[in-house]
Amino acid sequence: MRGTVALAAFVVAAALAGPAAAQPKHKVPKTDAEMVANAMSAAPKAVATDATIIAMDEQGKMRVLREGKGSFTCMPDNPMSPGNDPMCLDKPGMEWAKAWMSKSPPPAGIIGFGYMLAGGSDASNDDPHASKPAPGKKWVDTGPHVMILNPGALADSYPKTAEDPKKPYVMWPGTPWQHIMIPVR
Repeated sequence: MRGTVALAAFVVAAALAGPAAAQPKHKVPKTDAEMVANAMSAAPKAVATDATIIAMDEQGKMRVLREGKGSFTCMPDNPMSPGNDPMCLDKPGMEWAKAWMSKSPPPAGIIGFGYMLAGGSDASNDDPHASKPAPGKKWVDTGPHVMILNPGALADSYPKTAEDPKKPYVMWPGTPWQHIMIPVR
């Protein structure tokens, strides 16, 4: 559990370190109860009920809001993006996220899985480390989806652009952190 919390702290801290916050289009969860409910909205109830829920406090320190007994870790909305984007990642997904945030290669041969059933907002579908949209571009709002992280050759079977985000596609194609986005609603 300690490794999961440290990894999650790293992921969230790096995400919050972006240079410019976007104006949220939704009510950002503030209380522990709101953050737990928001984090749980990222995954099906059967997964979220057993997940560990983590969040960052005002001083940038990670804390466990709720210990879990399942293999997923859920995080509430990232207030640095304009959309509501809580996420739940399995253990290999957390390893993939650590690699992404440290700009190091993901672990070879390990496929991760993640839920973002409340949708998400990203600065770019092409640049895995963009903290804000490129000049003339907008935040990319994606509806509810699941992700296959570190998909290997499976990514070759999917489009490399999000021309129709209602269909599966590869996000951050051609990078070590490419992953398959699969809309679910």
